[in-house]
Amino acid sequence: MASSPTLRRRRLSRHLRELREAKGYTAQYVTTEAKKRGVGRWSRGKLTRIENNEWTRPSPKDVEVLLDIYKVTDPEQRQAYVTLAKQARQRGWWVGYSDVLGKGAYVGLEIEASRIRTYQALLIPGLLQTAGYARSAMRSAGITDTDEIQRHVEARMLRKQILGNPDSPRVWAIIDEAALRKIPPEIREEQIRYLLDVQRPEVGVQVLPDSAGLHAATAGSFVILDFPEDPSVVYREDILASAFYEDPREISRCEVIYDHVHASALSVEDSRAFLEALLTT
Repeated sequence: MASSPTLRRRRLSRHLRELREAKGYTAQYVTTEAKKRGVGRWSRGKLTRIENNEWTRPSPKDVEVLLDIYKVTDPEQRQAYVTLAKQARQRGWWVGYSDVLGKGAYVGLEIEASRIRTYQALLIPGLLQTAGYARSAMRSAGITDTDEIQRHVEARMLRKQILGNPDSPRVWAIIDEAALRKIPPEIREEQIRYLLDVQRPEVGVQVLPDSAGLHAATAGSFVILDFPEDPSVVYREDILASAFYEDPREISRCEVIYDHVHASALSVEDSRAFLEALLTT
């Protein structure tokens, strides 16, 4: 499985926070102790950023200072933390597309997910888009610069490479009928055929038909990302911002909603028949 520095940073932040909480130390106490050691510049804000995964290139020296404060003395355990910090400092391929992907936080998690469950109300999921559809989606979002559109499309196509790996994540996409009806006529056949062709044991597509009426996810699209060794994450975005949800109660709530939508959608077989029928209308 591909190694994601994004996931490593998230894991490191969580572990360091858990170490502090296990000791019963306050953030102020840890900051004061770190300042005494005279290694790096410390403040409560810095520690908060570390524990909230708001850093981009973790410093192994900072991690060692915290391990000293938390009295982590086992050589192997300390080395594991330092190695994790070094891995978290690496740069993923998406850094080269920061002009269109920003920090690439979602892509950095997606690349190492073991399972991706998504419900999309108005768009085809990014991993299942053709280049033509992605290009049209960029134009519909108001992007007119040809080079910028091409950068977006290239980045989206690179994301899809995870589907061809031996350890590809299991992707289960529930697509609302509304999203299918909004596919531009000139690329409709190509995109729908791709949705039919991409399906295999590790990639499933279900259609949520209009006939399902009101359903559990009428509030909008979302993605649930699961990982082999780390807690799940829910991702949502709108026209103004994107957000990650990591609280276990939030994850559980979204999983219940997803299960309800899954039950309301057509079966995989009926979804294939629905998609095939769209090609003849």
